[in-house]
Amino acid sequence: MRVFGVAGVTALLGSVASALDVDWSSDDSVKSAASQVAYGMVKYYSGNNTGDVAGNLPDPYYWWEAGAMFGALIDYWVYTGDDTYNKITYQAMVHQVGDDHDYMPENQTRSLGNDDQGFWAMAAMTAAEANFENPPEDEPGWLALTQAVFNEYVSRWDTKDCAGGLRWQIWTFNNGYNYKNSISNGCFFNIAARLYRFTGDQKYADWAEKIFQWQQDVKFIDTDYTVRDGAGYADGENCSQVNGALFTYNAGIFLVGAAHMYNITEDGKWKDRTTGLAKFTAKTFFKDGVMYEIACEPQGTCNTDQQAFKGHLSRWMATTAQLAPETHDTLSPLLKSSAKAAVQQCAGTSSDFKGPAGQACGFSWLKGPTYDGNAGVGEQMNALSVIYSTLVDKAPAPFTSKTGGSSKGDPNAGSKSDDGKIERPRDITTADRAGAGILTTLVLAGLLGGISLVISGD
Repeated sequence: MRVFGVAGVTALLGSVASALDVDWSSDDSVKSAASQVAYGMVKYYSGNNTGDVAGNLPDPYYWWEAGAMFGALIDYWVYTGDDTYNKITYQAMVHQVGDDHDYMPENQTRSLGNDDQGFWAMAAMTAAEANFENPPEDEPGWLALTQAVFNEYVSRWDTKDCAGGLRWQIWTFNNGYNYKNSISNGCFFNIAARLYRFTGDQKYADWAEKIFQWQQDVKFIDTDYTVRDGAGYADGENCSQVNGALFTYNAGIFLVGAAHMYNITEDGKWKDRTTGLAKFTAKTFFKDGVMYEIACEPQGTCNTDQQAFKGHLSRWMATTAQLAPETHDTLSPLLKSSAKAAVQQCAGTSSDFKGPAGQACGFSWLKGPTYDGNAGVGEQMNALSVIYSTLVDKAPAPFTSKTGGSSKGDPNAGSKSDDGKIERPRDITTADRAGAGILTTLVLAGLLGGISLVISGD
């Protein structure tokens, strides 16, 4: 089904559009606003241009953000019914699977982090849960692609340092290899929880529990469900000095994973974890009902990666409200108030924005109707995600294999070892390192400027 795309028609007619005007009592009005913001986001994408690579965003956007964008576009289709971008999404997600069918394509592998791979795997899992168009029968399905990444995560689980956990980076020569963080382990937890809900295979539940418990053991998640960024383990630190920086996507990725576990198990433990994470999220990342990136937004220091985090939390809050009804009355009102604030920021003009004039979405929703001057893929994705997330009460729940999910799986998918995936003789270059993915905290250089939230691990 193709919904009448307001933004696309506006662009075709060559007319000048004004800032978004949304009637929040009308689903059609909300969908129209989402359509316009989606159009502005996809105009940044160059992977469908002749001679470009399907699935890649242009500089300054790293590979992970493209995976996140396509995951957001699948949810856009689920929430609105608009299939305008399904073709480019399918093309990108199939093209980027790599020779081993595990989202480690050759042109990205040397600089790949566990979190980079994870965002593409989560997009594939979203495709499976949405009954998105399946790859051909002779190719791995979305479920198998997710299982491949899960199996490779299992092989990378490191008990030598910090008694477990994934490293941020996969390869020893990339900055961040000696850092274990919540987002990499959150990706692992997220897909484990969702694979369990989809397949019912107990091994996924066992790993979800193991990862969450490890996060608590090293105090990346504390008794109040505060989710902190990570810790180093070189020079005897052994994850004892926790980087206390708080980011929306770290909270969100554990929140929605816990909601999947609670939804399928109805276990009181997962209920407590889900509601605890929901309360932490609501208390920490909202000011006067509006979502913000507490670690960097007030100082105006959020980098390109961090400017995309709020969109992930928006989507994950919506799914949590859907799967764990106990959280609905906490999370749903915050999505609506944030969406109203986000729309006010979609009133800008930027030299690199190719959407309708006067509709570039800014980053800081706390600025009210005064456009903050920031524009980009992350800003558009944030606004898009929070706008369509207000439709969650009428959206279908994620499918499982028992409720109509049709994606083909392979529990043995993935490489048994990372050896041989890259050629080792050449020294890593500055250009290689530049693609190393999500610069969550720039921890290794002291990094977050004004943020020095560190706790002892004793």
